[in-house]
Amino acid sequence: MLRAVRNDPGLKILPVVMLTSSREEQDLIKSYELGVNAYVVKPVDFKDFIQAVKEIGVFWAIINEMPQESMLSKETKS
Repeated sequence: MLRAVRNDPGLKILPVVMLTSSREEQDLIKSYELGVNAYVVKPVDFKDFIQAVKEIGVFWAIINEMPQESMLSKETKS
């Protein structure tokens, strides 16, 4: 799925967070090779999981700076 998102001109700039239970180094490396923006290992405890998802959401929705649509190249928009 990540490969498809990164190959789609209309989607390739979207931030992608890999939320996984895997701590395998090869999974981490492969995810970054395919263009993931962040790799987060899910907490086991449900309350901790919910908090982690909230924090990820705050970072990507509020803290992180994304280019404005008007700043994107024509290639990205097509």
